[in-house]
Amino acid sequence: MIRVLVAKPGLDGHDRGVKVVARALRDAGFEVIYTGLRQTLEQIAEAALQEDVDVVAMSILSGAHPHLFPKAVKLVREKGMNDVLIIGGGVIPEGDIPALKEAGIAEVFTPGTPTSDVVKYINEHVKKD
Repeated sequence: MIRVLVAKPGLDGHDRGVKVVARALRDAGFEVIYTGLRQTLEQIAEAALQEDVDVVAMSILSGAHPHLFPKAVKLVREKGMNDVLIIGGGVIPEGDIPALKEAGIAEVFTPGTPTSDVVKYINEHVKKD
């Protein structure tokens, strides 16, 4: 079973969308661990390690994604989780997406993306034995 850590890094206090995504992932058969609001990047990376997840899915609506997403990738990779798929979502301008991908975010999902697209992406990109 694919294990997905769903996280809300930083001070962003809006979680309705991320809860919808978490529920859709669960309904698609993934095991979902939701860390809750206002998590530090260190807490997210540590939770990913402790929970032995296949995917880290972060949501940011605050505009802090250019700083927080790349740092999260760095922290996850520093813990030796080089095969973990890291995806992001939220209110992210199209112009910011190439830099996020260059920093290690595998895919970025913006508002209005069908949850089925997120499920499909994870299924196609997680390497399970």
